[in-house]
Amino acid sequence: MSKDNKLKKYTANNIQVLEGIEHVRLRPGMYIGNNGNEGLHHLVYEVVDNSIDEALAGFCKNITVTIQKDNSVSVVDDGRGIPTDINEKAGVSGVELALTTLNAGGKFNSDTYKVSGGLHGVGVSVVNALSDHLSVEVKQRGQVFRQTFERGHKTSELVPVGTTNRTGTTVTFHPDPKIFSVSHYDFEILENRLRELAYLNKGISITLKDERENPVRKEVFCFEGGLKSYIEYLDRNKDALFTDIIYYEKDAESCQLELALQYTTGYTENILSYANNINTTEGGSHLNGFKTALTRSINNYARKNGLLKSSDKNLTGEDVREGLTAIISIKIAEPQFEGQTKTKLGNPEVKNIVESITSEEISAFLEENPQHAKTIIDKTLQAARARDAAKKAREMTRRKSALDNTSMPGKLADCREKDPALSEIFIVEGDSAGGSAKSGRDSKIQAILPLRGKILNVEKARLDRILGADTLKAMITAFGTGVGDDFNVDKARYHKIIIMTDADVDGAHIRTLLLTFFYRYMRGLLDNGYVYIAQPPLYKITRGRQIDYAYTDDDLNEKLAEVPDRSKVTLQRYKGLGEMDAQQLWETTMDPHHRLLKKVRIEDAAAADDIFTILMGDKVQPRKEFIEVNASKVKNLDI
Repeated sequence: MSKDNKLKKYTANNIQVLEGIEHVRLRPGMYIGNNGNEGLHHLVYEVVDNSIDEALAGFCKNITVTIQKDNSVSVVDDGRGIPTDINEKAGVSGVELALTTLNAGGKFNSDTYKVSGGLHGVGVSVVNALSDHLSVEVKQRGQVFRQTFERGHKTSELVPVGTTNRTGTTVTFHPDPKIFSVSHYDFEILENRLRELAYLNKGISITLKDERENPVRKEVFCFEGGLKSYIEYLDRNKDALFTDIIYYEKDAESCQLELALQYTTGYTENILSYANNINTTEGGSHLNGFKTALTRSINNYARKNGLLKSSDKNLTGEDVREGLTAIISIKIAEPQFEGQTKTKLGNPEVKNIVESITSEEISAFLEENPQHAKTIIDKTLQAARARDAAKKAREMTRRKSALDNTSMPGKLADCREKDPALSEIFIVEGDSAGGSAKSGRDSKIQAILPLRGKILNVEKARLDRILGADTLKAMITAFGTGVGDDFNVDKARYHKIIIMTDADVDGAHIRTLLLTFFYRYMRGLLDNGYVYIAQPPLYKITRGRQIDYAYTDDDLNEKLAEVPDRSKVTLQRYKGLGEMDAQQLWETTMDPHHRLLKKVRIEDAAAADDIFTILMGDKVQPRKEFIEVNASKVKNLDI
């Protein structure tokens, strides 16, 4: 057969045109991120966003989200209700149009919604397409209207089913198991996002209920203080430099700005920025305007009042933001987000607006509160001195060349592979386990860096001390990314950084110390999914010459249940990695074809910051309370 005959015939008839709903079902990741846990919860956010938009327009005060026993979700609001009248152009009701047509909604009309988070207008129709069944009830014009759908297509017409003197919309949906790889809603994940929305939209009451639990679990979020209340929540486990929270809310030109900030005694900054309730994790023009104004205002005040000498260099942005907790929320009629992910605000005019307002407000606060001003500037001067002390150490830890292993730490057993995407490094607890790992590894793709000595708790240290700590300095040099403000994830020498510690309390402590360091000073490693936790086995099961391993107590019980004669089984409980020889460590924990790895994800930055503060900060009482609340969830604990 000739080559031409082997080729399939390709004509215009081979080009497939998918309607909107079918395309959503075929490529859900384009609309909700993925078909896993993130996408599952994103369905709820899309429906809630519609209710929040009604609240921003001034027509909704109460929103209730309920996880039902079958894991379906209902979202109820007291807004105006999706329009039930007939759209003249489409010939169907506003409800049907909104639920079945992509790019259909009132958010493209500024007369309907002056501010909106769901700009693409695909939210509720995407939820409908990815649900095996969905129903919508609208209270409007004295009646209750209802319509049902399956996988994006209507199964009934919109019909009145009762009367009412209220308005609002109820959407109830069940995620399609044919689409999603997971089906269980996590109360805490929803709780964090809904609490955040309540802070960002002061005065709105948002209720979350979980009917899967008995009694029904219920949380109500309503904060009249807005971002000021949010700062109090974020800093509740930190020590403030002074109790006053700097807060201002301004309307300027085409946007509304709300901003709150507070200085703490800590050494890391925690700045959250939002545009139309969307967490702009990559910042943008609003964040740039705030940072510029803050740095300039503090420098101007310090020089004007003789707190900076004429011979002194200006304080840097890094200096003035040390220990700062700040939240910037801007609401704008026509935001320009960079990329589909909406993680960076691009409107150039916003920078000037935020910069102007912030300069005025911060300068006024400093002038009116001279003692607070002096406290802030004293802290920034200490930060500046520490920055100068860290400068030489930082230079020493920068990677000179991706191919120059002569600058690598002596303990590092590097891999031969030079492509970071194919390379991985194991951070191993102890020299003994490090030796076994070096002997057992695949030296082509696997590097080994043993940890020696105590790891510094970076929650209680400035960068100059961090760069002087041999263990952390070795990691910084090996990773090649730099650290702190010099961090560049594109220079990472490994795209898998695997923490491999003992399965005991000490190992858990080391993991927490390492994760705190990564979160505070190498955040991009976590954001890009480069950090993993190895899962060594807890038990070795020996039956004659047959050896098996169990990674959890449940795994052990399942394997022992398959053994007819338990008396012939020898069970070994591993206390540490050092108890395994090189071959066992490879087979159980390092072999890419058989090992278990947990990828470290940060789904909620504010919650992550809070946990690290509780676990590694100065305050004992919050840590004690955290342990008391979570002790019952611990499955494996060695004493």
